[in-house]
Amino acid sequence: MRARGGEKAPSKPVATLVITGIRQCLTMAGNGSGPAAGAAQEDVGEINDAAIAANDGTLVYVGPASGLPKAVRVAPNATRLDAERGVVMPGFVDSHTHLVFAGWRSNEFTQRVAGAGYQEILAAGGGILQTVGATRAASEEELVDLASERLRGIIATGTTTVEAKSGYGLSLADEAKILRVVHRLDGAGPWQVVPTFLGAHAVPPEFKEDRDGYVDLVIEMIDTLADRAEFVDAFCEEGAFTVDECRRIFAAGRRAGLGIKLHADQLSDGGGADLAAEMEATSADHLDCISGSGIEAMAREGVIAVMLPGVPLYLMSRRQAPAARLQAAGVPLALATDFNPGTCPVDRMGLIVALGCLLMRMSPAAAMVAATRNAAHAVRRGDVIGTLEPGKQADLQWYRAGDFAELPYRFGQMLPAAVIKAGEVVARDGEFL
Repeated sequence: MRARGGEKAPSKPVATLVITGIRQCLTMAGNGSGPAAGAAQEDVGEINDAAIAANDGTLVYVGPASGLPKAVRVAPNATRLDAERGVVMPGFVDSHTHLVFAGWRSNEFTQRVAGAGYQEILAAGGGILQTVGATRAASEEELVDLASERLRGIIATGTTTVEAKSGYGLSLADEAKILRVVHRLDGAGPWQVVPTFLGAHAVPPEFKEDRDGYVDLVIEMIDTLADRAEFVDAFCEEGAFTVDECRRIFAAGRRAGLGIKLHADQLSDGGGADLAAEMEATSADHLDCISGSGIEAMAREGVIAVMLPGVPLYLMSRRQAPAARLQAAGVPLALATDFNPGTCPVDRMGLIVALGCLLMRMSPAAAMVAATRNAAHAVRRGDVIGTLEPGKQADLQWYRAGDFAELPYRFGQMLPAAVIKAGEVVARDGEFL
């Protein structure tokens, strides 16, 4: 075929995946290429009566259904999906998890219901240290099997990319074991797993009387394990690590080329948010007790606030991250599960979106942006995933719903009719294929 003037018309991209019958397509695109903040946090990039096409895992068309025939050539063997007048949106990105662990901590649930506090349980050798003991005792193969089973359930509920922290080893050998597991998981199924080194999660029993010695060991671990992680993280909190200790650890991570994340201001205002801004962190997470100066500092430096509403709920705290204040100040908001065996054994992002609305009064639109576009930037994947745009990876989910607000309205009970990772259908109706 030739265009006018004798020039050859450009060939249309071939579509190996086509989705039609979309009533509501949430692209999450627009307002620049970075994370959305302020009023832009409310923009889901909605296209009504839409269609989507992908070629070998990459999106080639996202737009009105009427434009699809002119935009692509459908391959004879293409996968075709009818969205049945439902909602299609990017796959969720869970930007804060402790995916790799052995053992659950139901005993703590009973203690907590009876009135025991977080620090009380930790001081008695429970909490993180209980999981450290179980994870140290588990073999690498056992940890791979446990986490793989979790990932199959996670992706079936709409999450296509997961950040996974170490931090249940607290020794060079065991932290290395966990990071090896994370790398094996990343290539073991239709999901992406982003590795974070969290050696500064707690002070292990063998260093109880030598905190400085353990901080020195964490820095040594960074030097040894930096090529196995993308981020360094630390728990900046009373009973965990001080601002000065975290600053030393982050300086070592920066020298090693790692991005910086931070457990900040979860149980008290310890200056974690200010430190995150000072260190130009990618994200500061939790933030239930963030100060006004911390909010201003994060807004100034563009640090993403990863909020974890399931944790204070599970800890029976009435204090949540101040989403409205953060958004008004221009801080980009992300949501994540903090999936772990002690303080939030929840791995379903759909439920976390609902909690963001119900407990933090986020609008459904802002919560959806927080769970997709901004969460992708919180793991430095925003140029590849998190929005539905030509050229990006075809990670998406389809719901049999008339409006996207039904997902939080029904309190995380809705399961995607289909989950697509890199252009392949990997789950249907909540079941991993």
